[in-house]
Amino acid sequence: MAFDDKAAQRIRRIFFGREDVVEKKMMGGLCFMLGDAMCCGLTGDALMVRVGKDAHAEALTQPHARPMTFTGRPLAGFVFVDPAGYRDDGALAAWVKRGMDFVATLPPKKAVAKNPRLKKAGVVDARKA
Repeated sequence: MAFDDKAAQRIRRIFFGREDVVEKKMMGGLCFMLGDAMCCGLTGDALMVRVGKDAHAEALTQPHARPMTFTGRPLAGFVFVDPAGYRDDGALAAWVKRGMDFVATLPPKKAVAKNPRLKKAGVVDARKA
């Protein structure tokens, strides 16, 4: 699925200067990762924002926000925001900040082995340790 490249450019400007941001094509669109955690992204013309389970219900009360579904199932802690909800730069920045604030609460991910047999055994991938 395509994503709105102009909206992606706007998000890139918000993250400008941060060295911990990585863009990945996934979930049918473009995701912005902070460290190893998804913060926000775009799929079609919708903005995806990771707000966390505790802030999910409140985020859905905001104009133009709706539950995020993936393969037909709702994803707890994620919302879609329709373009009218992030039309101006201030609104987009506020939504991206929600994602950044949530990701900042997450513990660092542990390195895991790439080999499934090693992963089952609990062996850490030395390249990431």
